[in-house]
Amino acid sequence: MTDCYPPGLPKSYDRYDAVTYTPYPRNVPLARRHVTQLAVDWGHPGAAGDAALLTSELCTNAVLHGCLRDRLFRVETSLTGTALRIAVTDPRGERLPNPRPSAPDDQFGRGLLIVHTLASRWAVEKLTVGKTIWAELDIARSLDA
Repeated sequence: MTDCYPPGLPKSYDRYDAVTYTPYPRNVPLARRHVTQLAVDWGHPGAAGDAALLTSELCTNAVLHGCLRDRLFRVETSLTGTALRIAVTDPRGERLPNPRPSAPDDQFGRGLLIVHTLASRWAVEKLTVGKTIWAELDIARSLDA
C-alpha cells in the first residue's frame, strides 16, 4: 500500500494506492480483494462491498476490451473526506465504453449499468495513450477524523 501522492494528484486526497496488473482474468479478483481491503483499512467497511463490485466491473472491462498483449492495466484507489475513488487505466484509448441495453438472456453487457447504478459519479478520461475510467462512492466523514 502506498500513501504517497503521485505527480498531479491533488493534495486533498487523504489516501492513495496504485497497483498494476497483467491483463489476465485471474487478476480481476486480486484487484477486487485489494480495493476491498483498502476500503476497510481506510475506515470505510460499509463502502467495501460496492467498491469491490465497481472494481470488478472496471477491471473486467479493461481485461476484455481495453488491454493489449503485454500491456498492463493500473488500478488506482484514493480517498478524500467525502469519496472513495476507483480508477482503472488501460492502454486502448480508442475503445471507449459504450453503454448499451441488454436482453434478459444476454450473458454480457451489464457492467456499465452496474457502475452507473452503484457509483455516485463516474466518467471516462482519454489520455495521450489509453484511457482511465473512474467511479466514486460518496462516504460519510468519520466522526473521529
